[in-house]
Amino acid sequence: MIKFARLAFAQLNDPPVRRILWFSIAITVASLVVLVLLAWEALAWVTFFEDGTLEWLADVVAGLGMTVLVILLTPAVVGLASSFFLESVADAVEDRHYPALPPAREQPIAEAIVLALRFTGLVLVLNLLALPLYFIPPLNLFVFYALNGYLLSKEYYELVALRRLDRASARTVWRRGRGRFFVAGLLIAGLASVPVAGLLTPVVATAFMVHVFEMARQRAQRRGDIGPGAGVSGAGVGVQGGADVPQKTDRRGERGG
Repeated sequence: MIKFARLAFAQLNDPPVRRILWFSIAITVASLVVLVLLAWEALAWVTFFEDGTLEWLADVVAGLGMTVLVILLTPAVVGLASSFFLESVADAVEDRHYPALPPAREQPIAEAIVLALRFTGLVLVLNLLALPLYFIPPLNLFVFYALNGYLLSKEYYELVALRRLDRASARTVWRRGRGRFFVAGLLIAGLASVPVAGLLTPVVATAFMVHVFEMARQRAQRRGDIGPGAGVSGAGVGVQGGADVPQKTDRRGERGG
């Protein structure tokens, strides 16, 4: 896992990935600012008490609560803002570390929108349900990382896996490696919870999950859990970037340049 995390951060040196990263950060920051401003503006229209001092205190407490909620939902906002560009990140990782793989299935825009909205809605609902537990230390840390670790592992796994496997094969690989994927999700959740560094989460998590998925997919093929032709081009298997990967061929040519 640590080796894969190192490779994921190293991917930020690729110019195409850097462009996606900066664009993602700009959209995310703008989205978060708008959400906070809208929350405070909405509170300005709500009256809690007739007394001016009590009303001011109520507005401050409610505003801070809304701000905390927005911060808790930052991983979902970051993921939604970046979801339409992450396939290019996965392509860049595969071009660099798994060049013998055939071209991945192109995800339709409608499918990307549905998956992004479904994940964002799920994160919103489950975090709102768990919100009372977030005020009970140290239970809050356990609940936050367990919940978001699972959700993030599932999101990024599906983003990567469904590019190369049908849903039945993807579910098989997930079941076989669910513990490993959950640990990967915990690491992603840890990065997402770090101020500022959390803005790197979608790009780094996508690159990271490509490595984790490829390791799990190849193991599943060797065990016969999925067909031998799932996601491979028929080339031999070698070692590159710390994982068992197909030997290098010119995959860029297969993509039409």
